[in-house]
Amino acid sequence: MEMNVSSDIKYIGVDDLDIDLFESQYVVPEGMSYNSYIIFDEKIAVMDTVDVRKAVEWKQNLQHALAGRIPDFLIVQHMEPDHASQIAWMLDQYPMMKLVLSAQALKMLPKFFEQINITNRTQVVKEGDQLELGIHTLQFVGAPMVHWPEVIMTYDLTDKVLFSADGFGKFGAIQNETDDWACEARRYYFNICGKYGIQVQNVINKVAALDIQAICPLHGPVLRDKALQESLRLYNIWSKYEPESEGVLIAYASIHGNTAEVAKKLQGILMQKGAKKVILSDLARSDMAEVIEDAFRYPKLIVAASSYDAGVFPVMHDFLYHLQIKNYQKRRFGIIENGSWAPTAAKTMRCLIDGMKNCEVVEPIVTIHSCMKETDIPQLEALADSILI
Repeated sequence: MEMNVSSDIKYIGVDDLDIDLFESQYVVPEGMSYNSYIIFDEKIAVMDTVDVRKAVEWKQNLQHALAGRIPDFLIVQHMEPDHASQIAWMLDQYPMMKLVLSAQALKMLPKFFEQINITNRTQVVKEGDQLELGIHTLQFVGAPMVHWPEVIMTYDLTDKVLFSADGFGKFGAIQNETDDWACEARRYYFNICGKYGIQVQNVINKVAALDIQAICPLHGPVLRDKALQESLRLYNIWSKYEPESEGVLIAYASIHGNTAEVAKKLQGILMQKGAKKVILSDLARSDMAEVIEDAFRYPKLIVAASSYDAGVFPVMHDFLYHLQIKNYQKRRFGIIENGSWAPTAAKTMRCLIDGMKNCEVVEPIVTIHSCMKETDIPQLEALADSILI
């Protein structure tokens, strides 16, 4: 794909339209991009490589762009294999080239490349260090735990471009890009970077002082103008764990459909009581990553689940576990359990919720015995009133 970021910066990344699961867990119906860039100057810098799945195509893009010239530097912003798979090949192909990377990335190199020879081939950089290419000066921004510990970002002082590693990335191939950047960027952020809000805030505070005209992430489109400003605005909200939109998410886990009927009934009650938006998600059938995205997007979450093996139906346990490890916080919960002889779902869910920061469980906790009855409706009404306060 031919694309120039500026007169001296060329895109040489690739789209992957064949991938079904990114990181073997995230559904990507619109594919995935692995982004890589070249800065042409007196000295030439290549910004990251790509996933081995697309190595052949990337090498063709690289060599076509270089047109016989030799890169002086490969800047390694992130050691994850979808961006670093071709480091050893680059070192072998260009014997005079140096790797520019963080100290933590240097420690990781032999873990991924057992036979790699990096003697006199590396230049370790840290926060604030600069690399002169000629007209272009690159300044490095430490971004540890966004979302790995070795990550650096790179700011081109000349063209005012921030190469942001996995930050500001999204699911989807660039050739399938739409105007709605936020939709798949949100799902990407909360599932990939969501745990590390404090670290993302630290980076946002650093880059706020920079005059940025374009952001070049390792996944997704180059961001400029309104898209750039919107991405910074949303990242500030997301990384503070603040709700982005008003609404209630009802996530349910139903075995035979009875708990699903309760969830649907509650959705109607909430709408009647003036809820602006109520999202209903069947955890057994929905994309888990999308439900997690919605849980972070809205301020209120009602979980409804069947009891199962003296605990809770597994998809609900998995959902709450995912929220817990992604550092879910600052939300209000409602709980509905279902059980035929010894309801246990509420206790199990409450235990998982109690492990989350600043999360409130509202009363009443509703217990359904096997299937919803008319006598259960007042409890659902009371729960709706409490969650909407």
